[in-house]
Amino acid sequence: MRGYRISVIRHGMTAANENGVYIGSTDLPLSSKGAAELAAKMDEKDYPTVHRVYSSPLKRCTETAEILFPETEICTVDDLRELDLGQFENKGVEELLQREDYKAWLKGGRDARPTGGESLEEMTARTYKALHSVITDMMNSGLTHCAMITHGGIISNMLSCFGLPKYEPGVLNADFGEGFDIMVTAQMWLTSQAFEILGYCPYDRIGEPEE
Repeated sequence: MRGYRISVIRHGMTAANENGVYIGSTDLPLSSKGAAELAAKMDEKDYPTVHRVYSSPLKRCTETAEILFPETEICTVDDLRELDLGQFENKGVEELLQREDYKAWLKGGRDARPTGGESLEEMTARTYKALHSVITDMMNSGLTHCAMITHGGIISNMLSCFGLPKYEPGVLNADFGEGFDIMVTAQMWLTSQAFEILGYCPYDRIGEPEE
């Protein structure tokens, strides 16, 4: 049975990431440092050759896709955008710790919403929609290896909810410009809504053999 491989990669760094500020739906571009770090990683590691890139529509993801996969078609998928943090957007932890609604959100479960924002359950529902559309498109187009450029919160939640073997979200944190390879078959997805977690992406380069 044919398998479909997806390299799920987190976007590069933004100014908000550098400053320790929460951003979810805020559409910031990569910072100069973030773009330079991605270029350096391309020199240090091997990124896969893929047939298509599916990207969150936010600038930090589409710009990452253009740097890492410059010759590859990019298709934006709206449901791959990051969690909407509502009133907590563009604020640092020290400022937010003064707010009771922020403390309540941290203590709440998957149904808890940031004030004016989105719950993890709501994010998971649209992440499923995004995955289903990507996997269906790959199957219909006969594409066996594609990339997905999205956000750290999306990646850890996606892999912990739908990936096998099962891991806690905290184990599945992705650094900027890095992530995980997953593999899915039509039967696995249609019967179980699950995929296999293969390992890390990009790949370490194998050194030149000694003479």
